[in-house]
Amino acid sequence: MTLTAQHDEAARRLERIAHAAGENVVTPGHAVGERYLVDWSGDYRGRAFALARPRTTEEVASVVAACAAEGVPITVQGGHTGLVGAASPLGDGDEVIVSLERMGRVRAIDVVGGSVTVEAGAILAEMKAVVEEAGAFFPLSLGAEGSCHIGGNIGTNAGGVNVVRYGMMRDLVLGLEVVLPDGSILSDLRGLRKNNTGYDWKQLFIGAEGTLGIVTAACLKTFPKPTQVETLWLAAASPAAVMAIYKHLRKRAGDLLSAFELLEGDAVALSTHLTDVEDPLGEAEYGAYALVELSAVGGPRLRPWLMDELAAMIDSGLVPDGVVAESLAQATAIWRIREAVVEAQSMTGKHLRTDVSVPIEAIPGFLEEAHELIAERAPGGRSVSYGHVGDGNIHLNVVRRSEADEAAFLACLPALEQEINALVDRHGGSISAEHGIGISKRGAFAARMDGPVLSVARLLKNGLDPAGLFGRDRIFSTQARTSDET
Repeated sequence: MTLTAQHDEAARRLERIAHAAGENVVTPGHAVGERYLVDWSGDYRGRAFALARPRTTEEVASVVAACAAEGVPITVQGGHTGLVGAASPLGDGDEVIVSLERMGRVRAIDVVGGSVTVEAGAILAEMKAVVEEAGAFFPLSLGAEGSCHIGGNIGTNAGGVNVVRYGMMRDLVLGLEVVLPDGSILSDLRGLRKNNTGYDWKQLFIGAEGTLGIVTAACLKTFPKPTQVETLWLAAASPAAVMAIYKHLRKRAGDLLSAFELLEGDAVALSTHLTDVEDPLGEAEYGAYALVELSAVGGPRLRPWLMDELAAMIDSGLVPDGVVAESLAQATAIWRIREAVVEAQSMTGKHLRTDVSVPIEAIPGFLEEAHELIAERAPGGRSVSYGHVGDGNIHLNVVRRSEADEAAFLACLPALEQEINALVDRHGGSISAEHGIGISKRGAFAARMDGPVLSVARLLKNGLDPAGLFGRDRIFSTQARTSDET
């Protein structure tokens, strides 16, 4: 077929998809804006055959059915805040991007039953505000919540800071509405807490990164809104000392503990140096810090008990210094330190990002070995480590020191990442705690899949998407991989 004939056939294919989708749904690839083509990190930039922005589940189904008929692959996109390239189009320009940004409606809230039914394109922070206005609480909390979509949270099984009390996104989903790769709609949004009639099919699509179906709506758990929230910023000598604080508070506070974050001293120093945040403990520098949140609905006042508890921890030497936020503004400022760490490391230029988990007890030993590894393999690097202690999730990142040669630093990162992944393996952990696999981790993922796991994965993929049109080359590719490729 000549180039002219190929171009004409592509134009006819696009016209048929646009006609099936309905008016003002499909934009041709040459007119697709940059924000749909480049991911948040800037690491991935692709091209699109077309962009579809459906307004209803039925329009999503029409787009998918038309693409299936034409053999056109699909990449589903939410807020495009992911970090592994799962929602970024590939570079060949063959894919239709299906953006759910027009589907952001909160369909129903049941405060008594504890649920909210919401469309996949709803922005997390905006949905949380609607739920709060109704007198309830949705606990998922993460740095990108002002941009990320509910569908993306489900597709990546998002975690965030409240996992220690409420669990991952998987634990918050009661029901889903999904468009399958043939254009059919699979739906159960009843929000039942108990339902043992057959397979729990919704779990297949949570964390599948858009490779098995397109989530268009979800019924999610809500909780009573906390009436008391206390935020603490605690100093510690080391990550091991932070873990001792965690064990103490876990035992003493139980389910009142809603968040527990570990930040190493270098991470805090970087954020206070490069951004506008300030350490509430002043200029004293510590090896590590714990950012702690406790919350309760009603009941006795937390504050008197908490002040006594903090005093006892200081007197015993468990905590060298600490503060309890005296206002919402101060609590916000403390949480801002955690967010600023992410901003600060981006300001240093290209760097190594990891998202790993290890058993909670293994965190101190893992970090100690990781620091030795970084010092040996990347002498121009600086560790910026922080994470969610209650679920073992550590973001072990490495930025370039200002005096180090940039080219030499960047050259050592691929091998360093492989060695960090191997260290995670030795500690019985996971190379992806909450960001997913996408494109960037598919090689490392494939290298860790044994035969039965790979067989089940391919059975699911081939059974639901036999033509391989959804999320092409995300999570795992059609090619066998035996090493950590990025």
